[in-house]
Amino acid sequence: MSRWRQQGSLWCLDSPESSGVIEFIGGSYLAATPQISYRRLLEALCRRGLSLRAWSYVPGFDHQAQATEAWRAFRGARQGTSAGTPALPVLRLGHSLGCKLHLLAPDGGRGSSALVAMSFNNFSADRSIPLLADLAPRLGVRTEFSPSPQETLRLVSQLYGVPRNLLIRFGSDPLDQSPPLLEVLQQRPGDGSSLLQLGGDHLTPASAGLRQNLLGPWADDPLRQRQIDRLAATIDSWWRQDGGQAERG
Repeated sequence: MSRWRQQGSLWCLDSPESSGVIEFIGGSYLAATPQISYRRLLEALCRRGLSLRAWSYVPGFDHQAQATEAWRAFRGARQGTSAGTPALPVLRLGHSLGCKLHLLAPDGGRGSSALVAMSFNNFSADRSIPLLADLAPRLGVRTEFSPSPQETLRLVSQLYGVPRNLLIRFGSDPLDQSPPLLEVLQQRPGDGSSLLQLGGDHLTPASAGLRQNLLGPWADDPLRQRQIDRLAATIDSWWRQDGGQAERG
């Protein structure tokens, strides 16, 4: 398999005979090094013939600004492909906060064929950062993510245009908020979104690659690896159900 290479804020992994491109945004502070913390899942997808573009970032409070920054990085990578090379279909893949950033992309999703949202997280700042709930009143400030959870769902209902979305929820993940997102998506005309429940937990997409990188091969958890392999197969199979779709802009 080809090696990871860095291109600005993106980590890229190319499949020799790529049939599509995955634009990936991870969640929380795992996303600072996606080529490490999500390595197992992303490389499993690459072995299935999909090239990877994974955005590296540190979460902040202005999620709209970060969504725009990620979108620009992915767009720049697509525009930088060799002249005359046919454009490959794009699948946007997110985990936790990464799902929200994809949904807030300024193109409303038009540069992609579909979205797979794993463990969608749309909590408020004081719920996501417990210490903030104690400190903010004492400091006389009110701090919230922008857009807020309620505003995020409103923007999705009004501006997000991709009909084909797969929401994946793992086990009894207390951080997952896929059901309210599904409700908003399905209220749109012509929507084809669905929710899939799988075994595992909030860290299922990330844990195996991170553990091995930090602790060595002996730290591999066979159960985690099987979960990640099944997850990659599920994502790939779902996306190819209609043979993939060409980019829409």
